[in-house]
This record gives sequence, structure tokens and C-alpha cells, in this order.
Amino acid sequence: MAKIHAAITAVNGYVPDYVLTNHELETMVDTNDEWITTRTGIKERRILKGEGLGTSDMAVPAVNGLLEKRGITADEIDLIIFCTSTPDRVFPATANILADKIGAKNAWGYDLQATCSGFLFGLATGSQFIESGKHKKVLVVGGDKMSSMIDYRDRATCIIFGDGCGAALLEPNTEGNGIIDSVLKSDGSGVPFLHQKAGGSMRPTTHETVDNREHYLYQEGQSVFKFAVTNMAEVAAEVMERNNLTSDDIAWLVPHQANKRIIDATAVRTGVSPDKVVINIERYGNTTNGTLPLCLWEWENKFKKGDNIILAAFGGGFTWGALYLKWAY
Repeated sequence: MAKIHAAITAVNGYVPDYVLTNHELETMVDTNDEWITTRTGIKERRILKGEGLGTSDMAVPAVNGLLEKRGITADEIDLIIFCTSTPDRVFPATANILADKIGAKNAWGYDLQATCSGFLFGLATGSQFIESGKHKKVLVVGGDKMSSMIDYRDRATCIIFGDGCGAALLEPNTEGNGIIDSVLKSDGSGVPFLHQKAGGSMRPTTHETVDNREHYLYQEGQSVFKFAVTNMAEVAAEVMERNNLTSDDIAWLVPHQANKRIIDATAVRTGVSPDKVVINIERYGNTTNGTLPLCLWEWENKFKKGDNIILAAFGGGFTWGALYLKWAY
């Protein structure tokens, strides 16, 4: 009997209309276009505007477009894994909210929180439900409304992040295509360098925490950069070595879009040439859980059936990992 792999059979994405450029940021904080571009590679990012809009409101068009592409209805979905660091609410899960909005009446679901590595972790998790035979159609969504937790007085963080969402559908494949292997890591000693200070059970929301601006993302940039530039590259190389892959075997490297210098370091460590590295950071910035699915969505028409693709990510806390898949269509 042929081995079952979990294959991506459709991808789609959504980014808000509002474009926040480097030049507009120059009017908000002490920074400039050259400084931002040189250090991050980012020229602009998208921002979700509108009262009462949350991450699920970006997921709805992303998922509806995916369903239309695949030619299926929402009630055929078995499971929704929603990877996000900015859920609509603390509870219930944004996966539940999304299921209701799209009419996925036969799906159960949950949120997965692994910061910027979330979508990659979600693919690895969702693949288990497919490979076991438990489910036939697993929807993995990755998205964040990062503007909801960014302090636009903090030039160290406000230049980096944007809003966006993408989704991928996993289905069984017996042709040898799909998710082949993954290496997933986490290290809680990284918490002090990248976190949200208040809002959880350890430090609940109070007038004091709000007045002290403790509900925004905090990042110690240099420490995060050093850890990310080493570990994202190493884990990408590790999953290649485990599967006896050389750089010549790789059709595409899809790295988390956090910083152009980290992306370049990962490409150098794996030996993948620049023309095979998927990059859109200049237009969207770091959309956290949204970066990988947005990259897959934008490059979908360049992928060919059987292409060897490496996904790599790094996130706060710290989390990081790499995943090897063979494109299925």
C-alpha cells in the first residue's frame, strides 16, 4: 500500500488595501527610508483599517478564495488549524470564529500559537491528521493583525511588522508528493528578548499596564537577530541533510520574511542560489504567521509538480523549524 503524504492542494492569501510606506513612517517616528531598507529590506507593509476588524476578517477572503480555487465548499473541511499571535479574542479560538464566518459546519478546530513559526508548525501538525487517515481535508491558516500590538512610537518595531493572512489546504497524496519531513525546535530561554509584557494570566490587563504601554510587542533586536540568523539557517540545512538533498535538488527556498539579512544568511547556509529564494518582505514586511502562506500564494504559479521546497521559520520565545515538501500540483 502506497504511503500517504499530506500534500498542499491549494493556497490563497489576502492583504489589506492600506499601504504604510517607509516615507509615511518618517512622519511618525525618527527614521528614514534608507535606514529601514538597508537594515530590513522592507519598503512598505499593509495595515488592516476599520473599527472592530480582527485577524479572522483577513482569513475569510483568503479561505473563500482557496475554496473557490479548489472547487470545494466549506462544509467539506474536516479541521481548521488557525496559526496566529493576534487572535480575535483570548477565547473562543479564532478557528471557531472563522469556521462560523465561512460556513464550515463539519469542521472542528483550534488556534496554534508559535509566533512566526506558527504556520510551519501548523503544517507539520495538520499533516499528522492526514497521514493517519483521520481526516481528508485540513485547512491550515496563518495570519496576524500585527498593527494591533505594535507601538508606532517605537521605531525599533513599527518599521518591521504588517498585517496579512494566507491559507493552505492539506489532502492525502499517494504519489510521493506532499510534506516529507520537518525539524521543529523551541527554546523558552528566548522569552526576554521578544514578547508581549502584559495581557496574559501572569500580568493581566490593568490601568497600570495600559498606561505603561505594556501591551505592545517588545523586541531586543540584536539578540533576536543573532539567534535567528544562526538557527533558521542551521535547521534548514539540517532538514536537507536528513533527506540527502543538495542545493541543486532544491527548486525553492521559502523563508520566513523577518529580515532580508536573515533570509540571505539562510540561503548562503543551504547553498541555494538567490534566484530560488522566495522573497516579498519589501512589500509586506513581517506578517508573522502570514509570511509563509503569503509567499506560497504569490509564487504558486511558479511551482511545478514534484518541486522540492524547503520552508524555514523563526519566531519569538524562541521557536524555529524547517519543513521539506514536494509540490503536488
